[in-house]
Order: sequence, then C-alpha cells, then structure tokens
Amino acid sequence: MTVERCERIAVRMDSAFRIPGTGIRFGWDGVLSIVPGIGDTLALAPAAYIFQSAWRMGAPSHLIGRMAFNTGIDWAIGSIPVIGTIFDVGYKSNRKNAALVRAFVEEKHGGKLAPARGAHV
Repeated sequence: MTVERCERIAVRMDSAFRIPGTGIRFGWDGVLSIVPGIGDTLALAPAAYIFQSAWRMGAPSHLIGRMAFNTGIDWAIGSIPVIGTIFDVGYKSNRKNAALVRAFVEEKHGGKLAPARGAHV
C-alpha cells in the first residue's frame, strides 16, 4: 500500500537510527545534512515521492501545500551548517508528511489503516 511505503520512507529518512542510551532518533535526512546544502537538497527526493504519492491518492492542494511548508522549513533551516543538522534530528518533516497522508486516506476511506511495519511512534 502506498501509505505504508510513504511511512517506511519517512522512518528511514527521519528516525531509522537511535543514539545509544538516549531516546534520540535520527535518519538519513540528519546524516545527509552534515553536508550543508547538498545533503539537504538530496533529501528532497524522498520528500518528493511522498508528495507525489499524496497527489496520486487525491490529496487536496491545501494538504500538499502544508506538506511543502513542512519540507521547505526542513530544507531552509537544515541547510544551515551545524544548527541545521541539529534541527534535522528534531523536526522530522517526512514523518509529519506521512502522518498527513495517512490521516487524509483514513478520512477519505472512513477507517483506520494498520501502521506500517517498523514505524516508530
């Protein structure tokens, strides 16, 4: 299912790894942001997949706009050296966007979907 795939991508990008001894999770977005500008720009590709999936599922333009805002904030602040990397670890725009997609699909179809395997809540 596409919602589950969006969630799996979001988990990989935002919370695939845990700093031992803490509850702090980060993903490939945080790792890529170590390279200012370039890494954050590369991280836009998975975010674009989540946008495209939402659009294909019939998400309204205001929802796509909200998702774009989340990703834009992540990209703009994430591109700032050092501060951006720390921000990327905490903001998790892909997880926010996948949750918006899930909520839209559940509302559209009138029911709860099972969470994706490996989704960290």
